Amino acid sequence: MIRPRLWRAIAFAAVFCAAATGSRAQSFTTLLTFDGANGANPKSVTLVQGADGDLYGTTSSGGSTTNCSAGCGTIFKISLDGKLTTLHSFCDQPDCSEGTNPQAGLIQATDGNFYGTTLGGGAHEGNGTVYRMTPSSVLTTLYSFCAMPNCADGYSPSGALLQGADGNLYGTTSGGGAKDSGTVFKITFDGALTTVYSFCSQPDCADGSNPVAELTQGADGNLYGMTSQGGKGSGTIFDINSSGALSTIYVFCSRPQCADGGNPKGGLIQGADGNLYGTAFAGGTGNTGTVFLVTPQGALTTIFSFCTGCAAGATPYSTLVQGTDGSFYGTAYYGGAKGQGTAFRLVPPPKVTPPGKAKPTWKITALHSFDDSDAYPIAALMQAKDGNFYGVTFNGGSSPKCLNSGGCGTVFRLSAGLGPP
Repeated sequence: MIRPRLWRAIAFAAVFCAAATGSRAQSFTTLLTFDGANGANPKSVTLVQGADGDLYGTTSSGGSTTNCSAGCGTIFKISLDGKLTTLHSFCDQPDCSEGTNPQAGLIQATDGNFYGTTLGGGAHEGNGTVYRMTPSSVLTTLYSFCAMPNCADGYSPSGALLQGADGNLYGTTSGGGAKDSGTVFKITFDGALTTVYSFCSQPDCADGSNPVAELTQGADGNLYGMTSQGGKGSGTIFDINSSGALSTIYVFCSRPQCADGGNPKGGLIQGADGNLYGTAFAGGTGNTGTVFLVTPQGALTTIFSFCTGCAAGATPYSTLVQGTDGSFYGTAYYGGAKGQGTAFRLVPPPKVTPPGKAKPTWKITALHSFDDSDAYPIAALMQAKDGNFYGVTFNGGSSPKCLNSGGCGTVFRLSAGLGPP
């Protein structure tokens, strides 16, 4: 028999442990302020942790070349304690044939090299490129878009690349293709490009148009992604099988007043439960975006609707990330306590509802509200091997060279008290 004092001790310990688990230590640190010369205004740049442990990313402007008035962008690496090295400044050639203004981040492929895209520049009237950078910072342009008549191969890639299970790289262009509404493409390590799909191939663009984000590969082997427009005008969710056949699995604004969201700017991730998760930039009950889950078969559930004045923020641009605690983490571009965006956590409800209790819902918490010192996060968070989240802001920072333009942006660390992946 357990004595009453021992019961009380056990109960106290249980409450203490529960409280400790629910109140993880949180901290926010600005690791670096961009100053123009070392890059400026990182956009939809999800940082990637290289095999060496450092973080790699791009800026959309800035850099040391003088062929662009505000700089043509950079590739950088930064240590976890904030030491930055500029690895490349774009447009170091007068014709900018290597590309300019990367919008998205890098991936490190199985060959050890980094791969990325640029929105502009290239050999064909500035329509963008795919490039490779070695760990020793040697950059090679693999492909320049608009190499085909009428830009049938696409132009202006703004999303990151994905390495598929077949070893090839996959991406999207926001323009070009057979209907000038964007494409999905495949490219080999040696630069051979194949257009997998051209959007707006169906009447009234029922299949969507103008994808701006990266793809993800599901457990079923299909590629999943979103278009920012088309469908009913506010974008779609699609999958593409190994034969290149596209299926539209959801059309945004299918509910009154676009309560289901619209115009997604980020990509999808597949959660541990097999569902796909993402954000919509617009729509929702507050008309400032949503977080949603959608099954691979296309059944969509709106998890949260952002609103003007919401502590959690408004108008999310970015892809989500699932942390080691099973919660989902993301950023909102506007809103929050200081009006300039947030980093938030979404905790899923328990799988089992206790008898007699109301069905629990998702819980969203703003972990950080951005201000002038670190304003407007467009990019997603990433969880590094130390368990912390890292990200970038488009504006803000303390550099006097950039204050008149709202700041050149920052790199930050957000600790949510999690263990490593």
